[in-house]
Amino acid sequence: MSISLLCTFVQEKELQQTLDIIQDRYQLVYNYIYVLNNADTISELYVTYNIDTSYGNHLSVDDTILIHRKKESNTLYTINALNMLIRESNNGRLDKSFIIDWSKYTNSMVLTKMDSTRIIKTEIFKVIKLSSN
Repeated sequence: MSISLLCTFVQEKELQQTLDIIQDRYQLVYNYIYVLNNADTISELYVTYNIDTSYGNHLSVDDTILIHRKKESNTLYTINALNMLIRESNNGRLDKSFIIDWSKYTNSMVLTKMDSTRIIKTEIFKVIKLSSN
C-alpha cells in the first residue's frame, strides 16, 4: 500500500458535494476525513484525507494538492512551501539540513504565495468517521 495525504480546498456550501466526490473517486485509508477551516475566514475549508495510491485508477478532484504533515505541531505543508520556508529562515539559502522550528507553525498550513510562504492558521471544523469496508 502506498499512502498519500491530500487536501482539497472548498467553500462551506460545497462541502457535502465535495465529500461525496472524494469518497467516490479515491480509495481512502484510516477511515477519517478531517475538515479544517481557516481561523480567519471560517467559510474557507480544507478537507484532508489519506488515499491508497496503489489503486492508481482514480480521477483527481478539483482544487486538490498533495500535502505533508508534521505530527508534533500539526502543521500541514507542501514541499515547495517547505523549501521556501527554509530559504526565508536561512538568508535565502536552501539547505536540506536546516532545522525548521515547527512550533512556530502549530495548527497551521504552510503554502506558497508567489515568491513567499503563506501561513494559514487552522481549526478543526469537522471530523468525519467513515464506515469500515
